[in-house]
Amino acid sequence: DVAADFVLGPATHQDRDAIAAIWHESAGLPTVGPATMPSPAQLRARVDVEMDNSWEVTIAEQRGTVVGFLAIKRDEAVLAELFLRPQAIGQGIGSQLLARAKSLMPTGFTLFTRATNVRARRFYEKAGLTVLRTEPHPRDGDLIVFYGWSPG
Repeated sequence: DVAADFVLGPATHQDRDAIAAIWHESAGLPTVGPATMPSPAQLRARVDVEMDNSWEVTIAEQRGTVVGFLAIKRDEAVLAELFLRPQAIGQGIGSQLLARAKSLMPTGFTLFTRATNVRARRFYEKAGLTVLRTEPHPRDGDLIVFYGWSPG
């Protein structure tokens, strides 16, 4: 069973390079991230800022390699980021990371994704999240879709 071939755990300082690399690689896929992607160095710097401040990060490891991550802002009830290496998609890892978000924020949370990110939107809708609203991204102007999850 391929899906059983990974483990989830808390991210450490040593995982930050891998987190930034996954974020850049996956958000850089067509229709996923912004039209103008931040550089790998810019995302790596942002990982430090976010992890030092508000992010609580869970990583997924497969055979000793970080293949995905979940970043939540528990105090704000926000799922900030959920990304997998492209080759790790479709193995159940994203579903387990989303289940972790639900267990860490049991009263509910919100997230957003770009309207063009059809794969993510299908994933969230299949997992029981509901569309709250669609609006332009404050920085890029492209449409983003806000989702919410609440128990029951």
